[in-house]
Amino acid sequence: MSRLPTKDEILQWISDNPTQTSKRDIGRAFGIKGAARIDLKRLLRELEADGHLQKRKKTYRDPDKLPPVSVLQVQVPSSDGDLFAKPLEWQGEADEPRVLMVLRNSDPALGEGDRILARLTEVRGEDHAYEARLIRRIGHNPTKILGVFRKGAEGGRVLPIDKGSDKEWDVPAGATHGAQDGELVEAEQSGPKVRMGLPKARIVTRLGDPSAPKAVSLIAIHQHGIPDDFPDEVIAEADAKKPAGLKGREDLRDVPFVTIDPSDARDHDDACFAHADEDPKNPGGHVVWVAIADVAAYVTPGSALDREARKRGNSTYFPDRVVPMLPDRLSGDLCSLHEGVPRACIAVRMQLTAGGELKGHRFVRGLMRSAASLNYEEVQEAVDGAPNDKVGPLMEEVIAPLYAAYHAARQAREKRQPLDLDLPERRIILTEDGEVQSVAFKDRLDAHRLIEEFMILANVAAAETLKAKGQPLLFRVHEEPTAEKLEGLRETAQTAGFNLAKGQVLHTRHLNRLLNAAAGSEFAELINLSTLRSMTQAYYNAENFGHFGLSLKSYAHFTSPIRRYADLIVHRALVTAHGWGKDGLSPEDIAELDATAVQISDTERRSMMAERDTTDRYLAAYLSDRVGSTFTGRISGIARFGVFVKLDETGADGLVPMRNIGSEYFHHDAETQTLMGADTGIEISLGQSVLVKLSEAVPVTGGLMLDLLELDGKDLPQGRGGGGRRGSPKRRKVKAKRKADKVKRKVSRRR
Repeated sequence: MSRLPTKDEILQWISDNPTQTSKRDIGRAFGIKGAARIDLKRLLRELEADGHLQKRKKTYRDPDKLPPVSVLQVQVPSSDGDLFAKPLEWQGEADEPRVLMVLRNSDPALGEGDRILARLTEVRGEDHAYEARLIRRIGHNPTKILGVFRKGAEGGRVLPIDKGSDKEWDVPAGATHGAQDGELVEAEQSGPKVRMGLPKARIVTRLGDPSAPKAVSLIAIHQHGIPDDFPDEVIAEADAKKPAGLKGREDLRDVPFVTIDPSDARDHDDACFAHADEDPKNPGGHVVWVAIADVAAYVTPGSALDREARKRGNSTYFPDRVVPMLPDRLSGDLCSLHEGVPRACIAVRMQLTAGGELKGHRFVRGLMRSAASLNYEEVQEAVDGAPNDKVGPLMEEVIAPLYAAYHAARQAREKRQPLDLDLPERRIILTEDGEVQSVAFKDRLDAHRLIEEFMILANVAAAETLKAKGQPLLFRVHEEPTAEKLEGLRETAQTAGFNLAKGQVLHTRHLNRLLNAAAGSEFAELINLSTLRSMTQAYYNAENFGHFGLSLKSYAHFTSPIRRYADLIVHRALVTAHGWGKDGLSPEDIAELDATAVQISDTERRSMMAERDTTDRYLAAYLSDRVGSTFTGRISGIARFGVFVKLDETGADGLVPMRNIGSEYFHHDAETQTLMGADTGIEISLGQSVLVKLSEAVPVTGGLMLDLLELDGKDLPQGRGGGGRRGSPKRRKVKAKRKADKVKRKVSRRR
């Protein structure tokens, strides 16, 4: 080029060639030689003065562009599993650009907070501005600590609230973030790992009084990293949504659907209706309609709402609050099937035979209007002969046909023999101030079972429909127990005097025989808990491996898209399969089904752990003023370090440390899950009834410590304690018995 380039041409060159931005590179690119270099220098200075360029040593760059080699900080992985980083030397006036990490197999694993040096490449047409290749890591991901701050003369210490952690962290004077003594804080490691002395931390967030009633769920939210604030763009997108109309939908507003939920339900995402089937080919049959909120109409693929919902995976429920998957504008309004209000839905019409078998089904995208919002208790009371003013008028047309269809479905269920565990569910009742008022066990009513059965049928219909249409989807998968876990269950059953046959293909009916044999006995809870523990955990997968627990070949979650992302994926799959609109499964949804399955399976486990930890903390708070009291319970677990006991009154789990069990040495047998006294020969095993004394209750951790007083109604025999000789005849006899029992078990297994 012989002529001098314009300023726009220079800026375009720098943008296209971020690694060639020196004055010499620019001059060579435009063929500028001799005296023309002076004019080029003048142009570059003018661009610098105007703020279009920034001089860095001997190179120029656009201040709204990142240098080709930059220092970045790694952020938390996105809901898609992608790893992004933010630039630490951004000086532009616009929002800092998104940088996608493109890692090689040989690169080290990176975590949130890592500082790295990376080589950047600008990209166009993507939702990120740059892609980065790791050069080297120059920082590390600090360990996060949630605990109570104890102020000292200079700084203080953080005492972690995790049950299993007794390690304290030292907080220097300048790193307390103004925390007060006794406050709940979030801290992070601030120095290298140390072999001697306390590791150092700095406080990053103050969370207030840990003993405050409403701090219980807050602790779990922070501890498990559950997102509890919606980004502004997500709220704005939700607030802009309008109710869906009748266009493109079947009008179901004259069908008297009802919702039946807990009395304290925060949303209503499913409604039912049933009537006798008039098809002469199905004598004595039933038609059951299940309508589900059409969340797919509001949460479209790739939207801010969609990204946030996928990130959360599901709603998380605590006794005092809900962390929802979707903002309240959707979960509590547009997608909640409120009484008397037209609502968009996806509904399935299912034909059941007189024996309750699923004969046929079809899905529609409709507009419905709930005839009534009912709760389980009032429906059950009405069926039992005491209808209130709300349920009474609905008995003949709505409630009676629902129960008729349910009784038919129960026949098919009994024939199918799904796993029939009997594990009472605890309900923690709080006062208005958030204090625990009482702990009760929830009643299992026929009204609960009715809704549960119809939801299972609708989920089966969704899976079968999408399979038949060859449409990708996410299945709910539950695989059979492993051989090792099954053997453990068999040994527990034998210890309690029951039998679980071996040498055959396992079906749920075999487990149900065991559960029925134990029903009503002192070992009923033990056998139910042991059976549950032998099960594999259910998860989501794009491939169908069946559902062992429900004894079903195909199963998908369809009925709760307000609170589960998996159901939203199934709704989109139904939209695509039926050609109902453009808001079905996107190509990106399909390409990422495997990653989505892993993501939402992980978030489901995260929520379960958070909910369990919160329950433990509430129970510890409830029992904290009863330290020193005695309780009955049963041994629910045995470990090398002690015995776990489930208390009869509340269902709370406490630990009897080994030091609090008698006065002798106990041998632990991991295979049989037993303890045997070295001096007395007494054997402690699962399911035994015990009397314990509550010695410690720590609400902030949820920990209960117990002393063992009685075993099966008898005082513990006293051994020789620490003074006994390990080689005494009694101990040698006990060891010989344990060895003989182990050899006997091995021989019987080989046979």
